Amino acid sequence: MSEDPFATWFTLFNEIGIVNQLSSALLEAQLPKGMLRSHFSVLNHLIRVSDGRTPLELSRAFQVPKASMTHTLAGLEKAGLVALRPHPKDGRSKQVWLTEAGRSFRNGAVAALEADIEGLAAEIPTDEVAAALPFLKRLRQVMDSARDG
Repeated sequence: MSEDPFATWFTLFNEIGIVNQLSSALLEAQLPKGMLRSHFSVLNHLIRVSDGRTPLELSRAFQVPKASMTHTLAGLEKAGLVALRPHPKDGRSKQVWLTEAGRSFRNGAVAALEADIEGLAAEIPTDEVAAALPFLKRLRQVMDSARDG
């Protein structure tokens, strides 16, 4: 490999950033008025890692200030998509729980992407996508560990 490793890594992150921007635009086009990618992302995260997280845990996971996460959670709570309940072990804190409406909203948003994903799958074989997933998952895990360490 003759290319500079830094240039290769920078190109990788640049491509991931562009794909993130494009995929975010696809998602936001499917969300109802007033709902943002940040709202979907919190719901999706709670489904992926399980709900019952504190606002502080969520702000750390998303690397945003706690005040920003509190604002996002307030919007989700107002829409009936999450419920904030007192933390049973820490009376000063709350836990975030998905409501059935929140699960339904997240699942509906994913389903709304089906036509877009079918269009992509017509251009890029799904086996190529599947082959990329282990690398991307490992990269995420290494970067998560470095961030948390």
